[in-house]
Amino acid sequence: MVSAPIIQGRIVTPEILAQVRGLIAAQPDWSRRRLALELCRQWQWHNAAGQIKDMAARSFLDKLEARGWIQLPLRQRRRGPGFAPRLAALPPPQAELKVSLAQLRPLQWQVFSARQPQARRFNAYLARYHYLPYRSAVGENLGYLVQDRQGRDLACALFSAAAWKTQPRDTFLGWTANERQAHLGRVVNNSRFLILPWVRVPELASHILGRVARRLASDWQAQYGHPVVLLETFVERERFRGWLLSRRQLDLRRPDPGTHPPGSGAANPSTSEGYLGRNRSQPWSTEVGKIN
Repeated sequence: MVSAPIIQGRIVTPEILAQVRGLIAAQPDWSRRRLALELCRQWQWHNAAGQIKDMAARSFLDKLEARGWIQLPLRQRRRGPGFAPRLAALPPPQAELKVSLAQLRPLQWQVFSARQPQARRFNAYLARYHYLPYRSAVGENLGYLVQDRQGRDLACALFSAAAWKTQPRDTFLGWTANERQAHLGRVVNNSRFLILPWVRVPELASHILGRVARRLASDWQAQYGHPVVLLETFVERERFRGWLLSRRQLDLRRPDPGTHPPGSGAANPSTSEGYLGRNRSQPWSTEVGKIN
């Protein structure tokens, strides 16, 4: 028996498809956004903080259309999943900043969803200077724009939805497919990490990752109303050695060939390594699923 596919964490049964097709047929003048909002209402699709998951619903509809299962109305404007966010105009690259970490501390942290207006400069940095293509973050995400004590921008770190399925992580946790579906929202992926190219500060990257790892759970709880207990990321072996992550005492796991890192763009999963780190303040057995 062929199992029903899972898209955006939802099982796509024949009944679900019929419901979506019926809504599109009944409301031919509705935009894609309005259709997504109505599905959120009908399915009570929201996060733990009560915020509707409209971007996840938009992505759900786009993926159904990409498979040829539905036909959506034409896009009314170039916004939403897969389109570039509005970017701030960036000044020319600055002079090289080559100092000790102590001269920059205490660091300042601007925390926001990458789709909020105040994230425009953050998004512009990732779009211009990160080696992977960057458009926008879909679903739950948090961005950190790190500055020194003088307010100079130093680095960007983006955390977003975890990979839906990756064998090394799932084996490491020991959870079933049903447990993964129930608890995947408590796993988060460090999808982008960027030290601005003119910043040359020893120990800065390690310091930032350590600080973010310690505060991420509480920041996520405040933004989305639920905790995260596991942090994962992917490293392209042809480009990086992963020395910084191993130094942070994260577990190294080899992804299977079918793994697609979230937001990986042109990254080749077969040449990637996955790193896992836990929030040690949370009990694994109750927070993630079957661990023991």
